[in-house]
Amino acid sequence: MRLISVNVGKAQQVLWRGRTVRTAIFKLPVDGPVEVRELGLAGDRQADHRVHGGPDKAVYAYPSEHYEYWKEELPDVALVWGNFGENFTTEGLLESDLRAGDRLQIGTATLMVTTPRQPCYKLQVRFDRADMTRRFLASGRSGFYLRVIAPGEVSAGSAICRLP
Repeated sequence: MRLISVNVGKAQQVLWRGRTVRTAIFKLPVDGPVEVRELGLAGDRQADHRVHGGPDKAVYAYPSEHYEYWKEELPDVALVWGNFGENFTTEGLLESDLRAGDRLQIGTATLMVTTPRQPCYKLQVRFDRADMTRRFLASGRSGFYLRVIAPGEVSAGSAICRLP
C-alpha cells in the first residue's frame, strides 16, 4: 500500500448556479514532503469548519482505484488526483478493508481511520453537476477520514502500513 498523491487546497470563492460559494474542495497535488499536523496538512484549508476538518476529519483519503469507475461514469471530465477533495490519494487501501479505529503509518505520521465521508453539496460545485452528491453516495466509493495520532511528514510514494 502506498500514498499516490498528497493534495492541498486553499479556501476560495467560486460562482456556482448564480451564487457565490466559499469552498476548499479544489485540491491539487503537491511535490515534496508535506507536514501532517494535528488538524490537517500544512498548506491545506477547509472553508466551513462546522462540517469539515477538526480532529476526527483532519485528513481525507480517497482510493485511487475508484478513479477508474469515475472515468467511466464521467467520461467528459479530466480527472486528476485530488478531484474528490481528498488530501491523500491512496493505492491498495479500500474502505471495505478498513474499520473505524484502524491505525496507519503513512510516512512518519500515525493516523487513525474515523469515519466514511458524507459529502456536502460542494462536491456538486467541484464537478459542476447537480447530481454529483447523489451519484457519489450511490457509488459506495466514499473514501474515509483520518485523525492524526502522531504528526509527521508524508510525500507521494510514502508507504502505508497498518499498525497493530
